[in-house]
Amino acid sequence: MIASLATTLLVVGATGNIGRLVVAEALREGYRVRALVRDSAKARQMLPPQAELFMGDVTRPNALHGVLDGVDAIVFTLGSGGDGSSAKDIDYGGVRNVLAALGDRKPRIALMTAIGVTKRVDARLGPLEGHDWKRRSERLVRASGCPYTIVRPGWFDYNAADQHRLVLLQGDTRWASDPSDGVVARQQIAEVLVRSLSSAAAGQKTFELVAERGEATHDFDALFAPLESDRTGSLDAVRDKNNMPLAEEPAWVREDLATRLGG
Repeated sequence: MIASLATTLLVVGATGNIGRLVVAEALREGYRVRALVRDSAKARQMLPPQAELFMGDVTRPNALHGVLDGVDAIVFTLGSGGDGSSAKDIDYGGVRNVLAALGDRKPRIALMTAIGVTKRVDARLGPLEGHDWKRRSERLVRASGCPYTIVRPGWFDYNAADQHRLVLLQGDTRWASDPSDGVVARQQIAEVLVRSLSSAAAGQKTFELVAERGEATHDFDALFAPLESDRTGSLDAVRDKNNMPLAEEPAWVREDLATRLGG
């Protein structure tokens, strides 16, 4: 477990609709927050003044110089528009480039992807390439050797007035591709991402996050503790379907994984 007090946390995707809440939540929890942004003037209007702004672009590895110096933890809240090309560059490429910039450092990581991320094809929408790239980013994090938590939230802010109780699921079995898969408030997502960083019970775990009827969750260690950990050495989450064979992945993606695994 890492201590939140005086710990330096980098938020990647800090000006997004989840990232902004993560920044605020982390500051409340006592972190020193470093926000990776592309436009400092815009970011200063959106983020609390206590957040330290670092200029950088996750799609340009050379633009990450110095951003990770002294960082103890990272929260990824990257999110593209969902089409395959931008998800490749941002959801996957952003994670890959930040991990590469870490070198031998092993900070605690919280990565946000999505519920249903293992669903590869939808009868109406066709191939879900955005899901595939998010899932590949999960694999990179598992291969990195960093302590991690991977959070797959349900549909944002569709909560009913009495849906405050957080529920964690595993196996990614909800594939309706609509809010019936589960809902959760953006603020709740931010809280889980930040709280996972200081909880030993959340380490090396992947889960879907939804909210159901009931009182708000306050004991996050108790929330994380019953979950199964991902299997040591596995690129995929515990209980996930084996429907994206590594042998069928693009050669350069396999090379990225080999790099993270040390060859």
